[in-house]
Amino acid sequence: MRLHAASSLAAIAICLSASGTATAQEVVAGTEEVPQDPGQDLDGDAVVAEEGQILVVATRIKGQVDTAQPPIAVLDEEAIASYGTGSLQELLAALSPQTSSGRGRGDGMPVVLLNGMRISGFREMRGLPPEAIRRVEVLPEEVALKFGYRPDQRVVNFILKDNFSAYGSDSELRLPSGGGFTEWEQELSLTKITGGNRINITGKIEDTSPLTEAERGIVQTATSGMRVADDPDPAAYRTLIGDSKSAQLNATLARALGGGAGLSVNLLAQRDDSRTLNGLNAITLTDGTASYARTTLYPDPITTRRRTTTWQAGAALNKPLGNWNLAVTADGGHVETKSTIDRSADLSALQALVTSGELSASGSLPTSAIVTGAADQALSKTDSFTGLATLSGRMMRLPAGEAALTVKAGFDYAGIESSDTRTTAGQVNLKRGDAQAGFSFDLPITSRKEGFGAGIGDISLNANAEVHRLSDFGTLYNWGGGLTYSPTEKLTLQASYVAADKAPSLTELGGPSILTENVSIYDFSRGETVLARVISGGNPNLVKERQRDWKFGFNWTLPFLKDSTFVAEYFRNRSTNTTNDFPLLTSEVEAAFPGRVIRDASGRIVSVDQSPVTFAEEKGSRLRYGLNLSGNFGKPDPTMQRGPMAGLRSGGAGPGGPGAGGPPAGAPPAGAGQAGPPPAGAGPRMGGGGRGGPGGFNSDGRGRWNLSVFHTVRFQQSVQIASGGTVLNLLDGDAISGSVARHSLEMEGGGFYRGFGLRFSGNYTGGSRIDASGLPGSTTLRFAPIATFNLRLFADLGRKAKLVEQVPFLKGSRVSLSVDNVFNAQQRVTDDSGAVPLRYQPGYQDPRGRVFEIEFRKQF
Repeated sequence: MRLHAASSLAAIAICLSASGTATAQEVVAGTEEVPQDPGQDLDGDAVVAEEGQILVVATRIKGQVDTAQPPIAVLDEEAIASYGTGSLQELLAALSPQTSSGRGRGDGMPVVLLNGMRISGFREMRGLPPEAIRRVEVLPEEVALKFGYRPDQRVVNFILKDNFSAYGSDSELRLPSGGGFTEWEQELSLTKITGGNRINITGKIEDTSPLTEAERGIVQTATSGMRVADDPDPAAYRTLIGDSKSAQLNATLARALGGGAGLSVNLLAQRDDSRTLNGLNAITLTDGTASYARTTLYPDPITTRRRTTTWQAGAALNKPLGNWNLAVTADGGHVETKSTIDRSADLSALQALVTSGELSASGSLPTSAIVTGAADQALSKTDSFTGLATLSGRMMRLPAGEAALTVKAGFDYAGIESSDTRTTAGQVNLKRGDAQAGFSFDLPITSRKEGFGAGIGDISLNANAEVHRLSDFGTLYNWGGGLTYSPTEKLTLQASYVAADKAPSLTELGGPSILTENVSIYDFSRGETVLARVISGGNPNLVKERQRDWKFGFNWTLPFLKDSTFVAEYFRNRSTNTTNDFPLLTSEVEAAFPGRVIRDASGRIVSVDQSPVTFAEEKGSRLRYGLNLSGNFGKPDPTMQRGPMAGLRSGGAGPGGPGAGGPPAGAPPAGAGQAGPPPAGAGPRMGGGGRGGPGGFNSDGRGRWNLSVFHTVRFQQSVQIASGGTVLNLLDGDAISGSVARHSLEMEGGGFYRGFGLRFSGNYTGGSRIDASGLPGSTTLRFAPIATFNLRLFADLGRKAKLVEQVPFLKGSRVSLSVDNVFNAQQRVTDDSGAVPLRYQPGYQDPRGRVFEIEFRKQF
């Protein structure tokens, strides 16, 4: 059923046949149940009592996004509870099959809205518990245009409950099955929502212990010489995961200003400390008959220590102006990073002692002959600001409906001040200002609802354009358009085109040149792993990238399984003059960038300049399709309320919610999830029609399940490094940054029943290869297919009345047990002989492996 908040309302009649003691209830129109008491409002709907019946006039839920593009997925309160997540960040991660985008060359985090409005950043809501969320909508990339964003990321809209109050504690401990490190995390939060007012304060502490190469069985082969048994193992002093600690405090305050306006302010303070080990001081000593590869702990293992302090603040103002809405957001931050990097000690005097006969090449090394070096110091200060104002609304009335317009203007600033004793450049100061303006409008062409061209279906057009003026790089232009066609209520077709200019980042253009010793590099030309000197920094010769993308979409609500959809999207991307990190060292790359690689007399790599490079052209095309399925299971619980009027009095946690004698925290109250009719063309509700009882199962006590499965097949993935040069087919043995598989799968699903839940996810990547160069010693690398699976079991102990009676502390609590990479799968990479090259040992590919996590979460 299509609804329109600004024009005619759809009337839904629900008749109650009653005479005398009759109790039968009949739902005439299939929609959400109505309140038991006439006149009680349900989700903002008007309720009118008449003799023998109740008439409900349904309106769009406050906070929904009004758009012609149907949602990819919709979660009500029951479905949210069935995921058993402890934070919105975890919920977003669980929804990655639905939120992932194939547009452009990247796949960043989706655009996040709160109550259908733009916010200053995800920090504003990162600390909110999932129990405070009434509904989640996942929308296609084109919807981002309505809110001033580019259409290259999907949109996730979180709709809050009107009233919610809770204090929460969340403790997590992670341990790998292979041992070696631990991760611990503790979070405390306070949340209070009252209408348009809300406050959320979250404090979080994280601690990760180090993991070394020795703890994963990695052995670095000495470049020359024999090892001495009594020397320390350098693998025990090279970390795969550094020792790190983090503490943050995040606070958000939002206030309703009257007339539908609202203001929110967010503050974040964070401190991160890390310590990584880069090996030992080493030298090869030769006594005339033999060579020995020696290592020493004196003066200390080579260590990098880093401390990062972050301050960020943001604000958002949303204000209705008649039929228009003004949104102004601002976000700024200051990040300061101090690093201390140990230098290798000078051990050359040891060889002089060996040559003179005063020291045996395999004997104990005298510390008096070792000259220690001063540590290098690096300091980076980054300042950023982004401000954007948008005005959106209905600009005119057409036969097919209202034409919508969004105009925007904004300014971004980035400044970097850095110094590093490893470079001769001295202090580097980089600044960029970005002034922008743009528009987007939606034009309805035909409409079944308006009776204009109804036989054709619903057709709407979009056009958008924007311009950016960068203070250090010039002018960039972006433009595009799209068509949305819904021949039926359940089927929507989309086509869109994006043309965009991209500028390299400040650090890619002008970052200081820094030299780092003993970096592990795989040389494809010779088929060997070496420890080489690496130069990193900016490249002032980078140019403007031009991106041209097509997208064709298909969204079908399945007729044979309730609340389920089939989604298919085809992407075709073409980009010229793309900025990239320095690619893998294949013979083609080395030839395309002469002077970047330095080899010794034997041909062994000793130095690589890995500053960014420009590729002439990149092309790609892929099809991503999948299913979102959901349903109910299990037998009804005779103790639960049933019927269309069951459990509708509570609209959300609040005075009767967590901490106030209501249901246990984490359990939506009876009647939660009353979401009203879906928006035009709405997709699945991911597990239910919104008829919620406590704890994420239906009012009759049945459980619910959902499954999302998506397959991506790549038809083309090619790169032309230099204009007029060879085109590399990344799907057929060529490579620039790693192997590319033609097929990949991602899945996520689970079920929830009477307080117990199970969630699982999986990813599959098909096999691929990187061909040999043909030079002596080169070899083909084969990357075997790999499938990884994650599993999580959780129990809402607070729902077990007898248990809570015996142990009152468990009220509002949940315990979870998770296993990441259940089968400890690690991709196997082999050369022509079947051996695994050093650089591709499993410890490098996935040092974490299988990880167990136990979580205890409690809402007071």
